[in-house]
Amino acid sequence: QVQLVESGGGLVQAGGSLSLSCAASTRTFGSLNMGWFRQAPGKKREFVATIKWSGSSPYYAESVKGRFTISKDSAENTVYLQMNSLKPEDTAVYYCAADSFAVPSTSESGVDYWGKGTLVTVSS
Repeated sequence: QVQLVESGGGLVQAGGSLSLSCAASTRTFGSLNMGWFRQAPGKKREFVATIKWSGSSPYYAESVKGRFTISKDSAENTVYLQMNSLKPEDTAVYYCAADSFAVPSTSESGVDYWGKGTLVTVSS
């Protein structure tokens, strides 16, 4: 069983930055693809970013490309999401996700493990 715990959410003004962390409690972290999804109020959960088990091949949703950066530290069993130039439309609960497929999942159905989420609020 893999447990994922997010941290780093909070309130920030538009144009500001936040860094999210996701700590994984598993000995198999090095073999897991990791990702971030988000769910805005009244909307479905959507894909944000993924990174391969090796820490390579980051992939982003068009809406965050150029503003967000995902990274993976296997020594610390942690995945990060650096969010810059935040917009009010980035307001959402951000969820950490993990899967063990050959290609990192960009859909909810492909995720094996979820964190409980951390709230990010961007004020205008």
